[in-house]
Amino acid sequence: MSVATENTLDLVRWFDQISMDDVAVVGGKNASLGEMYRELTPQGIRVPNGFATTAHGYRVFLRESGLDKEIPEILSGIDVEDVGNLQHHAMIIRHMILDAPLPDSLSHSIVTAYHHLCDAHNHQLADVAVRSSATAEDLPDASFAGQQETYLNVRGQAFLLDACRRCYASLFTDRAISYRYQHGYDHMQVALSIGVQKMVRSDLATSGVMFSIDTESGFRDAVLINAAYGLGENVVQGSVNPDEYYVFKPTLRQGRRPILKKSLGSKSMKLVYDVGGSKMTKNIPVTPEQSAKYAISDDDILQLARWACAIEEHYSTRKGSHCPMDMEWAKDGNTGELFIVQARPETVQSRRSVSTLERFHLKERGKLLLTGRSIGEKIASGPVRLIRDVHELAMFQSGEILVTDKTDPDWEPIMKRAAGIVTNRGGRTCHAAIVSRELGVPAIVGTGNATDELRCGDLVTISCAEGDAGNVYEGILPFEVETIDLGTLRRPKTKIMMNVASPDEAFAFSMIPQDGVGLAREEFIISNYVKIHPQALLCFDDLDEVTRAEIEKVTRGYGDKPQFYVDKLAEGIAMICAAFYPKEVIVRLSDFKTNEYAGLIGGRGFEPTEANPMIGFRGASRYYHPRYQEAFGLECRAVQKVRQEMGLVNLKLMIPFCRTIEEGQLVQQEMAKYGLVRGQDGLEIYVMCEIPSNVILADQFAEIFDGFSIGSNDLTQLTLGVDRDSEIVAHVFNERDEAVKRMIRSVIRSAKASGTKIGICGQAPSDYPDFAQFLVEEGIDSISLTPDAVLKTTMHVLHVEDDLVASSS
Repeated sequence: MSVATENTLDLVRWFDQISMDDVAVVGGKNASLGEMYRELTPQGIRVPNGFATTAHGYRVFLRESGLDKEIPEILSGIDVEDVGNLQHHAMIIRHMILDAPLPDSLSHSIVTAYHHLCDAHNHQLADVAVRSSATAEDLPDASFAGQQETYLNVRGQAFLLDACRRCYASLFTDRAISYRYQHGYDHMQVALSIGVQKMVRSDLATSGVMFSIDTESGFRDAVLINAAYGLGENVVQGSVNPDEYYVFKPTLRQGRRPILKKSLGSKSMKLVYDVGGSKMTKNIPVTPEQSAKYAISDDDILQLARWACAIEEHYSTRKGSHCPMDMEWAKDGNTGELFIVQARPETVQSRRSVSTLERFHLKERGKLLLTGRSIGEKIASGPVRLIRDVHELAMFQSGEILVTDKTDPDWEPIMKRAAGIVTNRGGRTCHAAIVSRELGVPAIVGTGNATDELRCGDLVTISCAEGDAGNVYEGILPFEVETIDLGTLRRPKTKIMMNVASPDEAFAFSMIPQDGVGLAREEFIISNYVKIHPQALLCFDDLDEVTRAEIEKVTRGYGDKPQFYVDKLAEGIAMICAAFYPKEVIVRLSDFKTNEYAGLIGGRGFEPTEANPMIGFRGASRYYHPRYQEAFGLECRAVQKVRQEMGLVNLKLMIPFCRTIEEGQLVQQEMAKYGLVRGQDGLEIYVMCEIPSNVILADQFAEIFDGFSIGSNDLTQLTLGVDRDSEIVAHVFNERDEAVKRMIRSVIRSAKASGTKIGICGQAPSDYPDFAQFLVEEGIDSISLTPDAVLKTTMHVLHVEDDLVASSS
């Protein structure tokens, strides 16, 4: 119930008196809080109550203090391109505001509202968050998110009024002045509203940030959540490397549990209340045991994701178009309840053009110096400028690579001049990440030790074009930029699918026009995400101490070692399936050779030594063999988790190197033990066509499988009898040899005769346009290609199909 009277309404409004129609009155941030409190708390989304001062109150303050005349005089002397000049003038204005008393009418209204908020909480002094929310009366769409200050754990009227003055002063921080100048806003037309909101005791629990869109690729169907211990400012400011979680929205709405990915952050510090301290909060270390655990449970992850979907849907309906959201959340350590404490429209990916696709390609790689999390998908190079604190900002020169521990909003005037940014700390939702996206500057965050490894003047190249990992290379390396017009591209009759190896690149690859994934290799996921031999996890207690210690480093937080294999494999598969949903994604079950399996952690004790692993204990032969049977069960459990728990039924399976009909039957019997039954819940099972027996007995293989996918590398090897790993006979290896083409022609005709799907996922059509032409002319159903070859091959296939139509008419 509202407690503000009509007399104070011009100065203070409660959240239930505010909506998005009031941006000009209370700024974008507070208008959004009011909108959520009014409209979404009845739906079960918890938003802490509070109130906001108005833009009118700010103008009363300026008028009664005389600052409305003095500030413009100071502003007239500012040169925003001169960092020293900007800092000096901005500091003068802030001190003027801090020295000016608040008008009695305004301070009385704030204190009265604060006491009403206290009365609602058992008459005790309430701990509140004091948030700035800037606006412009004639620019209702300007929310100025992130430009001003927030103060946490404020208690008592004296500290509250001081925090309010500091919020007003933050309207004239260096970065806020620079931002308004850059965007052409009149400084004196911008006003500031102050939001006073009941604190959530997340200092006793966890908090973080989430987006209802993937912040890197713009993929719309994922919720990205970051989480760390304590108050949320550490995540926002990039003071810690948080946990990162992805949730898939379409099947979440179906009641499934689609947590696509969980990445463990170090979370080395937590921000807590500083009782009696002058700063009101302080950072304390997180214990190693806490750091090694995920900050929130799966149930909390899913609840937050549901709220993110509901908030996005509400704002999209209100706006009349898709409106991805940027939200802050907190968990109360006393009650265990989750809350949304802020929400605003996402402003980078939602505005990106979808008519063109820009892809950066590094033409060569140098010495790898550092790795962190990539922000954006660009590449940049230049000299390093190491900045350790705000006093060194004036040294920064345009075109340099900014290297620092972490950035904060005061650094924005130089960030826009940087060629690239590298930080020690921070996750995908920290300040450096958000601002670099807005500016279109590539950044690598969370490297851990950039300020120790790099020195001023070092020439480096930073690459964010290689997936989740952002890499810093020594020297100036050549790269190219490919711009693709997507607006006029037709779809050919032949399906053009994609070979996808890295789950981290799947969201970005899905933006390329295609018909799904024809080949996703489990080996990449196992070697890069699991890293451990499955039998080493199954027999963990029997391993030597050194191997157990190595496994413990990778499986932090997992007591159930085999479950680690299931979860990480499932996450990698799920990221690819979600990226292309509802198009089909054909995942090939593991096809390591024995020498490759032996290279996994703990693998050497479980793998035989073979003279020729290429035609040895690999593929289908492993799955039902007593030596590997139980380990294959972990793969099946991972697949079942993706299809059943996450609801990604677009996942199809493919059996590699299946030598005989009997093997195909034995493998399917093994899969059925884990609920993976061909035809059940729409499950399709394909077989690789890469052995001459697959071609010769194609009609019989077609009876027990739903389709073929030609593996041209192995088929060429076994047709020509050439070891494709041998450099000596490499000149003989040729997928376009007439013997190989006759094999392919034969299996395509057999598949057509039996009504079975057939495609190709080998390298040849990616490398040779004439080979792709041959496949189209033979009537193949689909061609699966490496991502870089998809568009050029699509255009070539369209040309071939047009010629075939013309020649037949």
